[in-house]
Amino acid sequence: MPLPLILGVGAIAAGVTGIGSGIHGAVKMKEANDTMEKAKACHAKNMHRFEKANCEANKSMDKLGRLELEILHSFQEFSDLFEPIKNRPYFESYSKNGVTLPRYDGEELKEVSVGAGVLLGGLSGAALGTAGGFAAAGATTAAVMALGTASTGTAIASLSGAAATNAALAALGGGALAAGGGGMALGTTVLGVTTLGGGLLVGGVLFCLAGGKLSDKAEEAWAQTKEEEKKINEICVYLKELQTTAETYYNTLSSVNHVYRKYLEQLKFMVVDQRHTNWKAFTRKERLVTENTVLLVGLLYSMCKVELVLQSEKQDGINTINRNAIEHSINKAKIILKNSFSEKTLH
Repeated sequence: MPLPLILGVGAIAAGVTGIGSGIHGAVKMKEANDTMEKAKACHAKNMHRFEKANCEANKSMDKLGRLELEILHSFQEFSDLFEPIKNRPYFESYSKNGVTLPRYDGEELKEVSVGAGVLLGGLSGAALGTAGGFAAAGATTAAVMALGTASTGTAIASLSGAAATNAALAALGGGALAAGGGGMALGTTVLGVTTLGGGLLVGGVLFCLAGGKLSDKAEEAWAQTKEEEKKINEICVYLKELQTTAETYYNTLSSVNHVYRKYLEQLKFMVVDQRHTNWKAFTRKERLVTENTVLLVGLLYSMCKVELVLQSEKQDGINTINRNAIEHSINKAKIILKNSFSEKTLH
């Protein structure tokens, strides 16, 4: 067989082999690309779920946080009405039906009221989750800290550790989630094959190898996405529970605040409109109104002091909801409202 013909047949054979390898590589490239696209879609879906759950939890926490600050700020009005009453008794701590509240402390209430006013004034235009952060850390504590930093120009976000974060309060750690998907390398490989025969063989083998490497990266990205999904599922469960807890606590706090506002109006009518400021001349009803208002202030103060969230000790851990303290506070409110107040007092 003439040598040129042998070389020609060899080139054809090499070309056929190269084409076979190239086709196999193209299939692997397509499979890898499909896996990458699936990972991207899954990641986007997971992030959407997380962002939605986080937003809803923030809204509920913000609503609660703002109410707590408004309640604390109202204590200034109570102090202005209560302090002028002469010969009033020294109100000891309340202890009844297994519920204990601290004694009335006028100076402390005034400080908390001013601090709450500082925080409320800074909420205008604040980011979503700011007010909720105060509820998470305990609005009473945040208000006290705000008073201490009010004259220094300290930004609201830096007033309190937990209050500086949004309601999610979940450290997500590193990886694709924290980077917003940036950890998922989705580059493309471009192979240029311009020759037949041996050139195509070399090109085909390279094509196949590149497809294999991309397949490995695609599988790695998919595995990372599924791990991310587990974490997001856990976080979303936490956020949903936080949202539900915030709404439940808000409803209980609102109920107490509603009764408190009625008594505060009665106290205002007595002291401002009727000018009754001598405890010794108070009627039984007027004394009861005063005592109950003081009791409600103590209850609200303690409710606003509850930290809704306990921060995780692990940097990449999810924080926990302070269930025991929250349930105790809610039960305390129910017991006091049920056993200590009579609607007749307000008529």
